[in-house]
Amino acid sequence: MKTAFVFPGQGAQYVGMATDFMEKEPEFAAVLSNFDSVHGTELARIMAEGPEDLLKETKYTQPAILFHSLCALKIFQIRSGLRPDFVAGHSLGEFSALVANGTLDWSDALHLVHKRGEFMIEANAGVPFAMAAVIGLDAQTVLDICAEAEAADLVRAVNFNTLTQTVISGTESGVAKASELARAQGAKRVLPLVVGGPFHTPLIHQASEWLIREMKDIEFKDAEIPLVSNLDALPNTVGAVSREKLGLQIISPVLWVDCVRRMIDGGVGRFIEFGPQKVLGGMIKNIDKDVQIFNLDKLVDLDALLEALSAGQDTNEPE
Repeated sequence: MKTAFVFPGQGAQYVGMATDFMEKEPEFAAVLSNFDSVHGTELARIMAEGPEDLLKETKYTQPAILFHSLCALKIFQIRSGLRPDFVAGHSLGEFSALVANGTLDWSDALHLVHKRGEFMIEANAGVPFAMAAVIGLDAQTVLDICAEAEAADLVRAVNFNTLTQTVISGTESGVAKASELARAQGAKRVLPLVVGGPFHTPLIHQASEWLIREMKDIEFKDAEIPLVSNLDALPNTVGAVSREKLGLQIISPVLWVDCVRRMIDGGVGRFIEFGPQKVLGGMIKNIDKDVQIFNLDKLVDLDALLEALSAGQDTNEPE
């Protein structure tokens, strides 16, 4: 059985995240302290104390989740010699995955996702926007709905999370029209998302341009372990290609269902999610209930995780 290490994206954050890992391994805290010093931020304090509204700001959320995910990964690697056959991440999580397979340096990744968060907010230029999760309809139906709703204004299907959960993003009026059509088509729920911009759409095309420029002088090494990209669900080990795909990913749909299927087709039967909460585990189990899912969010969970892995016991139920 092959193993994939996977990493969550924005939305999984919580106040107090990663504090237990930093208490256990002081060098982790030093990485975060250096980030704050270089960027003039107080991310360590915001992660530990909140307030939650500040932690939800994209420029803080993205490095916070990446940092937590990598703390979980590295604490696991101290105790386990398990090596993945693939890595993947959901949107922001792709940066964490690129650290996991050795393409990116941890500090460089923190810097890039902090700037990525700023760019994604700044690029919208004041256009009223919205995002919403459509639950209970298949992806093609949501694509057709968005195509019809484009007559009102721009709206795209941007996150293909499970077989029956697709996130739409675009202008406020475009998302409103698509949401109306989705309900009429029998969607179980259409949940508005609290976000800072119309992510993964052409409305933030400047963010892509700025990120490409920001990544130009960052080293992206070739890797031995392939990353399955959100952009095209294809495995890749070439650093320069990973850099190029990250620049496009920010304005392109996240093909998470296809990524998971690609890894399963490649022999993966076991997924380990590193990071806050268990968001990806639930999605993956929805896509294929027969795979094994394991999670590491808190230090207290480590021994149980290692024992479950040894016994081959699944730790996640389908949503």
